[in-house]
Amino acid sequence: QVQLVESGGGLVQPGGSLRLSCAASGIIFSAYGMAWYRQPPGKQRELVADITNTGITNYVDSVKGRFTISRDNARNTVYLQMNSLKPEDTAVYYCNIPGFRRGMYWGQGTQVTVSS
Repeated sequence: QVQLVESGGGLVQPGGSLRLSCAASGIIFSAYGMAWYRQPPGKQRELVADITNTGITNYVDSVKGRFTISRDNARNTVYLQMNSLKPEDTAVYYCNIPGFRRGMYWGQGTQVTVSS
């Protein structure tokens, strides 16, 4: 049974930081790339960042220089460090395994709200 469990969201002021975590189980974690997506209120889900199984990273332009994706294969966990947060980063954040069964597995998401 594949499971993805996100955590670390919350309410933060503009300019603040949060670190999201996603714990994966039921897969050989080290064999797969991982990705973070987000879904802002009333909008479609969008890719934020991804990391290959060898650690190569990719970011959407709007978060480059502010967000960092990383992974710990020993802990079966992928992280998203978010700095200099802006109100437009407000969304539910999800992790995903793009290369496993066409990315069909999603976690429950974690809410990030950036507001003063």
